[in-house]
Amino acid sequence: MDFRVLGPAEVLANGRNIIPSAPKPRQVISLLILRRNTVVRTDELIDELWEGGPPVSAMTTLQTYIYKLRKILLDHGAEEILGTRPGGYLLAVPDSAIDLHRFEQDVTTGQELLEAGEPVEAARIMSGALAMWRGQALADVEQGPLLSSYATRLEELRSRTLELRIEADLRLGRHRELISELKSLVLTHQLHEHLHASLMIALYRSGRRYEALEVYQTLRGNMIEDLGLEPGRELKRLHQALLTDSPPGQPFDHGEPATPGPPGLDAPAPRPAPAPRPAPAAPAPRARVEPAPPAAGQARGEPPAGALAPPAQLPPDIADFTGRKRIINEVLAGFAPEEGAAARTATPIVVISGMPGVGKTALAIHLAHRLRRRFPDGQLYAELRGSTGAPREVTGILRGFLRALGATEAQIPEGAEERAALLRSMTAGRRLLMVLDDAARPADLWPLLPGDPRCAVVVTSRPRPHGMAGVRDLGLDAMTPAEGVELLAHMTGRDRLEQAPHAARRLVGLGGGLPFALRCIGSRIAMMPGLALDEVAGQLERAPLDLLRIGDLDIRAAYDAGYDRLRPMEQGVFRLLSMLPEGGFTTEEAAGLLGWEPDGVRPVLERLADGHLIVVVPRGDGEIRYRFPTLTLAYARERLTSTLARVPQELPVPGHESVRPGGGERIAG
Repeated sequence: MDFRVLGPAEVLANGRNIIPSAPKPRQVISLLILRRNTVVRTDELIDELWEGGPPVSAMTTLQTYIYKLRKILLDHGAEEILGTRPGGYLLAVPDSAIDLHRFEQDVTTGQELLEAGEPVEAARIMSGALAMWRGQALADVEQGPLLSSYATRLEELRSRTLELRIEADLRLGRHRELISELKSLVLTHQLHEHLHASLMIALYRSGRRYEALEVYQTLRGNMIEDLGLEPGRELKRLHQALLTDSPPGQPFDHGEPATPGPPGLDAPAPRPAPAPRPAPAAPAPRARVEPAPPAAGQARGEPPAGALAPPAQLPPDIADFTGRKRIINEVLAGFAPEEGAAARTATPIVVISGMPGVGKTALAIHLAHRLRRRFPDGQLYAELRGSTGAPREVTGILRGFLRALGATEAQIPEGAEERAALLRSMTAGRRLLMVLDDAARPADLWPLLPGDPRCAVVVTSRPRPHGMAGVRDLGLDAMTPAEGVELLAHMTGRDRLEQAPHAARRLVGLGGGLPFALRCIGSRIAMMPGLALDEVAGQLERAPLDLLRIGDLDIRAAYDAGYDRLRPMEQGVFRLLSMLPEGGFTTEEAAGLLGWEPDGVRPVLERLADGHLIVVVPRGDGEIRYRFPTLTLAYARERLTSTLARVPQELPVPGHESVRPGGGERIAG
């Protein structure tokens, strides 16, 4: 069975399209296809089907649609691929059966080939990928908020793939063949700078410089009239290069390595260099690899003429960021202005660690925006994805940083060590701020760190940063009740919370004081203005993890990532500890439950605490106690219940050898 979304939605069985013709069942199956192999919640499906407000019979009607879809699939030999799950439905199909997955794979391969200097194969693969499209994404499907966002993403991906294929063709010297296609594209995308730049390059290489200059003037007129904006800097530089009849291979070359221009600018074959021109009166550009001091009269942090602007890669700050004042003030005081950095010899590094959903990334980005004025040479940002089980390659992150700092592809070496050394050279003498989000271990960080003490680094990490000397660890705890209520007030309106202050504080407690959970709760309250806060709290008490989701973000998935990083024996301990009292437990109490010696259980408890799956409770008598955070306890008990229901015979009996560290037996689950 084949599923298609790159055009009209189709479900093909033996070459025949069996997708329902009725609009709403077609919506349901389309959303299930796009979210394949994950549970689509019933409230998401209802919001998608009845955006203006669901009828009283919405749940019954949705169940009817699911029944009809399941019957169609069963009639065509698909067996039970559409299943019911707690709180929603799941379409279980292999990725290879979805045209979107095949398209994305081809695009990734084509882009890698293009970056590796193999434009022939890249153009062939991306042309094949684009040929999979049969029209506009989900062209015959009514689209609510979720499907509309998916369709927009798909069209953006299609547009980017087309740009890459055009770039590959330009590198291969197919400029004459491209002109008619590009002219057609700019007529339908009258404000698309990249397509206009590609058309200008193709016309110039075909000996039609006058037409290329006309393309620029047409685009400029449209942008001023429709947007009140001038074309971007790269397009202006391309226009200037064409005015001066610079060779397409090096349109901005004035004796220094060429700044990368619009994609496809490099010609497939070298051309004679132009006659030398007098040097301009402007200050010389800063070198790409070894930074030079500012020219006379130039403010620090201001890019010289012809140089790249300082990188500004920070994601947007959260408009309603709430609380954390003590930590923010502490960090701001620690990152001294430049005159205070003279005594330092090491780059200051702050690591924000904490449990899932505690707001590490939001705090790091907020701090970076507060600090950026102190770092005029720019800000670099990278998602390391250390908690996902599929971390990003360090070499790829280094390449992005080096390109942002002005290195050309020819200057970037292949190996990680050489790229790390070049990064340290390029950041020397600069005041640069770097944010590294979701690190898994110190080894992933070392190649990315600058060496200059005038730079600074903010890192987020779920585990504590053991083994990193000189690093300041800011363990982030849950919000205080007052901070939590304030965050909810930003989302729901203060008046509604003031009408039920006890219920508001109860909701903060049920959300464990975690910003992620409170945003889920606030969104639910805001969407249902007639719902009493006590009713929301009741729903949350009955099924806390099921309700704490926003779109594709799911707090259960965040816990899954941390749980999966544990060894099987540690997973078993984590589950069993949820049987102990909620108020906390000692090492001896944990050892008694497991049938271990205290010295054997202590390292496991410390590892769970390092991963913020349990927390240390301070006591005045010197005794160490541990406890589960509110939502972590709910997750651990859910895991325990699932394991008991699935394979009770594999669970260890307290005192049995299989639960002892190194016992060689596996704790199920």
